Amino acid sequence: MIVTTTNDIEGYRVTGYYGIVFGEVITGINFLRDFGAGLRNIVGGRSQGYEEELTQARTEALREMEQRAGELGAHAVIGVDIDYEVLGQGNMLMVTASGTAVTVAQA
Repeated sequence: MIVTTTNDIEGYRVTGYYGIVFGEVITGINFLRDFGAGLRNIVGGRSQGYEEELTQARTEALREMEQRAGELGAHAVIGVDIDYEVLGQGNMLMVTASGTAVTVAQA
């Protein structure tokens, strides 16, 4: 499955459109990561716990989007966009990946 933020894939032409596909992940940030991030906020530096959680949520959202595109018969997802949103009291993270599912053929 080709996944790209562009609307074209070099060397390929779009042969069919299957519509917009999404992958959504909502994840909670646990107490220990919050505590560690709070300490990092005081002393400075990057929050490895939050970064790992964000990376995992993004990977899962993209995987879910690809799976949905594949179920439609698509070969690729073009125009991919990833959005991040904090939910609740700041302890929930939503990551959404969206794009257009298409079939492609070599040009």
